[in-house]
Amino acid sequence: MTVQRSPRFAQFTRPDDVTPNLRKELTDCWEDVANAGGAVLATEFPPLPVSTHDVAPVVDGLVGTLDPGRGRLLVATVGGSLAGWLVLRREPHPLGAHCGTVNHVQTHPRFRGLGIGAGLMHRVHDIARDEMGLERLQLSTRGGLGLEDFYRKVGWEEVGRWPGALRIAPGDDRDAILMSLVL
Repeated sequence: MTVQRSPRFAQFTRPDDVTPNLRKELTDCWEDVANAGGAVLATEFPPLPVSTHDVAPVVDGLVGTLDPGRGRLLVATVGGSLAGWLVLRREPHPLGAHCGTVNHVQTHPRFRGLGIGAGLMHRVHDIARDEMGLERLQLSTRGGLGLEDFYRKVGWEEVGRWPGALRIAPGDDRDAILMSLVL
């Protein structure tokens, strides 16, 4: 018997495509990543630690915005288990409709070091360009974790910072690092 080690990717473009089991896996992953110190906190979350009670409504809200032309969920699985995920959204204003935003990029702590994050970033590039007709992607990430180095390695460039824009705790302000990728 062969055990799957490389990730498999799937995208979801409509709320009804996301099963209750997948919603639970997304919620569990986000809870685990956030509580492990990951930079994927939603504005709706209370201070850490978060629980399923905190995360599930945010996941439901994200899933509710899925639409083939405007918002997609990309997931990676390994051995049938959710290993990571992200959300891709088209900018809604006509002046920015050629651009998309990538949010909530996360790899479950059990699957770190297997190329899940890099795989998600390469796949989202193709989906954005080839399926959604986007020309540029953007994201912001939290300073102080080295995440900008990860994004650079998969082709993104830093285009600016909002100094001290993110208050993690009293006395712990971090930059919001703005990244861009031309497709």
